[in-house]
Amino acid sequence: MPRRHMHVTDAAEAPLRAALQELRMRLEIPDHFPPTAQAEAESAARAPRIPAGDGEVATEHTLDNATDLPLFTLDPPGAQDLDQAMFLARRPGGGYRVHYAIADVASFVTPGGALDAEAHHRVATLYFPDERIPLHPTVLSEGAASLLPDQDRPAVLWEFTLDADGAPTATTVRRALVRSRARLDYAGVQRVLDDGTAEEPLALLREIGLRREELAAARGAISLDVPEQEIVERDGRYTLAYRAPLPSAAWNAQISLLTGMAAAELMLAVGTGILRTLPSAPDGSVARLRLTAQALGVDWPHHTSYAALLRTLDPRDAGHAAFLQECTALLRGAGYTVFDGTAPPPTATVHAAVAAPYAHATAPLRRLVDRYASELCLAAAAGHAPPGWVRAALPALPHQMETGSQRANQVERACVDLVEAALLRDRVGETFEALVVDRHEDDPTQGTVHLCEPAVIGPVQTAPGGPALPLGRRIRVRLAGAEPGREPVRFTPV
Repeated sequence: MPRRHMHVTDAAEAPLRAALQELRMRLEIPDHFPPTAQAEAESAARAPRIPAGDGEVATEHTLDNATDLPLFTLDPPGAQDLDQAMFLARRPGGGYRVHYAIADVASFVTPGGALDAEAHHRVATLYFPDERIPLHPTVLSEGAASLLPDQDRPAVLWEFTLDADGAPTATTVRRALVRSRARLDYAGVQRVLDDGTAEEPLALLREIGLRREELAAARGAISLDVPEQEIVERDGRYTLAYRAPLPSAAWNAQISLLTGMAAAELMLAVGTGILRTLPSAPDGSVARLRLTAQALGVDWPHHTSYAALLRTLDPRDAGHAAFLQECTALLRGAGYTVFDGTAPPPTATVHAAVAAPYAHATAPLRRLVDRYASELCLAAAAGHAPPGWVRAALPALPHQMETGSQRANQVERACVDLVEAALLRDRVGETFEALVVDRHEDDPTQGTVHLCEPAVIGPVQTAPGGPALPLGRRIRVRLAGAEPGREPVRFTPV
């Protein structure tokens, strides 16, 4: 999970664009696809090569036709790389029916080809504050493979039967031709849900989402509504502020989590698959977080679990927002676990934040592993062995995904450093109220502070031989340096 999401508004974009472009060059982020990969993508966009099992190839005309489903997509405004589309309905006898279509990337990427090789090199879409570097060429990710409205698209179509509590009682998955009817965004959906004008398929997003959240709470799942850092203009000066996520985004995420959990169960049942796993946070980390909560004024009763506490927080509250940022530290250490039926089943199958087995299976346009998870689930549901190209790729996928995650984390950290330095470069020497959120175990004079205003996190160090930093306490700090592209923000105690 990314530590921080950061977004540059149009107003603030111009002064930072050149610096961000220089950053991409320094990190050797590709700005184009190799000609052979681009040519493959353009050819596939014109004529998808839809797998049909047993080495056969289907066409759009031989797919199961599910274009009668009035699917809709729900994404941030302006998004073009649409991985998922859904349709929600009540069941006559009680409960719900959920149809969830996932972009069928395997219909556009030939195993072993140049485009496949480039996807394995990139691993995931990279997000910069001003733009994204896609996993696949935009002719696919924002065109032929994207579930754009009013377009027939091949998809991996999941169907869930849920009981009145939102728990699945039956699951199917198959390839199908689908057609989204509407491209919606979180703010618009939240507005019609709040004013009561949403039609039933959309109104059910809240109803099912709340049911699924209750089930997640009952099993001890951890839900982090991490606010996004946004650059805003105040009194002629740019600064950072938090923007709280909307409930509609959390309810949408519950449908994706439902699918990821179902994918994990399918793969575990047949003995071949790839899971997203996360160990539980060590007790020491939770104890340190309690100090942070105390300093931020977050009420954390001793009898309340970490997971239960998170459900009481309001990301619109500045103190809660800062605390949620620090909570992401407990979700580090996630990885991928492969099992292929030829070895004993894995002993570690649970994702601690989900509190259940879980797989990445709903974002194949933006994440490499999801394409393989879809193929494994389709084969499991049909009672077939996985395609040879899928099984052959499995052993290397965990390392490839880890490499991609490290690159994404490097990009994120560098972007945060650059943007914070750019926004504070004219305030070197000023003092700020701050919270000590981390302290080095080997050197307690070094650590990390979270400013109360603006929303900046940076390193702090006392003078040589000085006192240890008071972990979890508020202190005043002076901005000692900030030079975009050369020196990230750094602070010294006052």
